[in-house]
Parts: sequence; C-alpha cells; structure tokens
Amino acid sequence: MQSLDLQLARHASSLTYAALTPHVLERAKVFLLDTLGVGIAGGSTPEIQPLLKAVRSWGEGAEVAVWGTDLKLPRGQAVLVNAYQIHCQEYDCLHEGAVLHAMATLLPVLLAEAQVRGGVTGKQLLTALAAGVDIACTIGLASNLGLRFFRPATSGGFGAVAGLANLRGFDADTTLAAFGHQLAQVSGTMQAHTEGSVVLPLQIGMNARAASQSCDLAQAGFPSLQTPLTGKFGYLTMFETDWDLERAMVGLGQQSKIADLSHKPYPSGRATHGGIEGVMILREQAKFSMQDVAEITVIGPPLINHLVNRPPLQNPTPNYARLCMPFVVAKVLQHGVLDAMHFRGDALSDKQTYALACKVFMQVDDNPNPNALGPQVVRVRLTDGRVLEHRIDATLASPTRPLSEQARATKFDRCWQLAAQPMRDSRPLKDVVATLENCLDIGDLVQHLAASQ
Repeated sequence: MQSLDLQLARHASSLTYAALTPHVLERAKVFLLDTLGVGIAGGSTPEIQPLLKAVRSWGEGAEVAVWGTDLKLPRGQAVLVNAYQIHCQEYDCLHEGAVLHAMATLLPVLLAEAQVRGGVTGKQLLTALAAGVDIACTIGLASNLGLRFFRPATSGGFGAVAGLANLRGFDADTTLAAFGHQLAQVSGTMQAHTEGSVVLPLQIGMNARAASQSCDLAQAGFPSLQTPLTGKFGYLTMFETDWDLERAMVGLGQQSKIADLSHKPYPSGRATHGGIEGVMILREQAKFSMQDVAEITVIGPPLINHLVNRPPLQNPTPNYARLCMPFVVAKVLQHGVLDAMHFRGDALSDKQTYALACKVFMQVDDNPNPNALGPQVVRVRLTDGRVLEHRIDATLASPTRPLSEQARATKFDRCWQLAAQPMRDSRPLKDVVATLENCLDIGDLVQHLAASQ
C-alpha cells in the first residue's frame, strides 16, 4: 500500500487540465487575478525598501520581475519578494478551513518558472495552481489543533512544491523527493503573528523560495526522504502534532480546493472581518455615529481571539494594527470603510482611532473547533442605552457568500492604484487572465505586471 505521502505526491504530479471543471477554472482565474492585484499593491508598503536592500546583496541578475515595479532580480530573490508582497497587507485570499493563504507561496513560484523557462501555457498554469492549492490545503486540513506554526508559510510551502512539480512534469517519486527537501527548509512560527511583525509575510517569502530550491534538488536527483509528511519526525508529526491526513484526503481529486478559497474584502486579518461587517451592518440599520458608541463587543471562536484579540496601541506597527480587532473596527467607525492606507503613516497614530479602539472588546465563545473563524456575534452598546446585535454565520467573501464581480473589480482597481510605480492600463492583464486557457505563453501575462517605463 502506498504511503499517504506518496499518494499526495501522486495527486500533485498526475493532475491534468482535463480534470478541472468549468467552475474550478473560473474560480482559479478569479483568485489568480486577485492575488496579482494584492501582490502589486504590497510593493508600495514602506517595509519593502529594507527587504529589497537585503535581497539585492544576495547576488546579481535580472531573471524575474518584481511585480508593480521595473525591477528584475535573480529567481530566488524575486520569488521571495513577490510572495512577501502578496501577504504583507493581509489582503490575499485564503482557505478558511485550512487557515492558510495557499496562493501567496504558490503563484510567485509558478510565474517565476514560466518567466525563466518560457513556453508555459495558460492551461499548464491553471493546472499547477489547482495542484498546489490542493496539497497545501489538504495538509492544513489534516490538523486537529489550532495554529502553532504559521501554516500559510509551512503548509503553503509544500503546496508551492506541488504546483511547481506539476508544472515541471515530475513523476510521483520526484515530487515526493521535493517534499522531502522542503521539510529540510520549512519554517515559520506564530511568534511573528503574536508580535504583529512583518516577519510574518517574510516567512511566506522564505518558504516560497525554498520550494523552488526543493524542486531543483529533486530534479537533479539528490537523495531525499520517504515520509517527509507523516514520518516519525515528519512535518505533520513535528509541526501539527495532532493530525489525520487520511481524513483530510477524502474526496481529493473530486473537488478542487481552489474553488473553496475566500477573498478578503478588507486589508486586515481575516479574523477581523466578522467584526468589521457586523459594525457596518448595525450602523446602516440603526444610523448611529461613532460618537454614539459606548462599547463594542465581538464574540467568536477561540481562533478569532488568538489571532486578533490584542490591546490597542497609540502608535502600532502596520502589521500589529492589521491584526488588531479594536484598531480595524475603530477605523471603520471613523471612515465607513477600511483601506490599505489606514495602516500607513500618520493614520497609525491617529488619536481618535485610539480612543475608539479602547471601546472595542472581544469575548471567546464555546466553539470546540480550534480552526473555526465563525460564527461571530457583534454587539454594540450605544450611549442612549440601546444594545444592537448581529450574528454572522458565514463571513463575507467565503464560498457560501462569494464577493460580487463588482466588489472584486473595485478591490483590484484599488490595488492597482497602490503599486510602487505608475502602472499601465490594467485591462490587458485582465483580458489575459479572463481567457487564460487560450494563452500559449505566460510571458504574455507577466509582461503586464511591470511598471510603465
């Protein structure tokens, strides 16, 4: 009987375009465009400059484009930077059940491969995306515990290996070998999340770069491991500790997990989105102003509290603020929306934001699922004594409440505006993605990710 590790490797290597349904293809293109948009926007965050300074010192070359700029770097450095840019604003899509952002590690690896190699078709890219998301999410879904390590980086790295292995045409044994080399490099703890540090998205970049290296080693025939996921000291045993991969693999190949991804309608931790939406709905219903608010309480599962229940600070770092329920709810009370620019510059130290944030609290419910993001209940107590309450069972932009086409377009256009350098018209990129199955060379897509000269 094949090991579960080899079964996963076989799925990644054998998945074909013909196995993807029209719905899966449509969803893959939707989340591809969304990921490109947030990756382009991430290039204008202030923290990108010291990162670029560091990676430029690791070697010279101009192989792969850094999205939203006119810069090219060696493949590994560009993959790291692009993956970082995707997640650095907490705006990228995710799989809620697995609690991971599978596209962040995966897409930069695949586009770098296509840019260096040439001749990669749209059908090949779509297939590799589906393979990578399947593996990353299956590994994430195998966990019976909450987050100890940063799953978007750790499990996401194995997904990037799977996608690249599919794109390169690896057989199952070579793919399994690449999983083994990824185990040797896998990294990323929740300490960066706890501290609200930009090391968090950096971990995604590190594991994305490692995925390319893992596939290079396997392709070269360097000896590897037999059970890198389920072995005595394998990934699941050491990183997740309590897991059931066999259960998570039920149905694998029958329904692609890329169709189960969720958008992020707001540029903040997904765990804050129930609080944001609840406040927006209650304010629209009751027509109260921020001056009318006495107290707001967001009640949710243990994971919500673990991820975003942190005290407001008078001058938080951007990542701390994005992962702070009181801060994001305060910004929504002030502006009616949440924008990426609310986490930059003077907006972080705004005194009114801090005063409002001090009125926002969180409570843990009795949900037994350590990986559940919902349901959430938002309770607003007004200064006149009224108490308003709204329950959210499925968060906006999850598969059962998908984001509308107009909302997706508005988000993408805003991201395009936030590029580090002026960009050309985005319509050609959108057109390529919309008809990606007809694209004979992904270079046609990559060229639209560069800034205008």
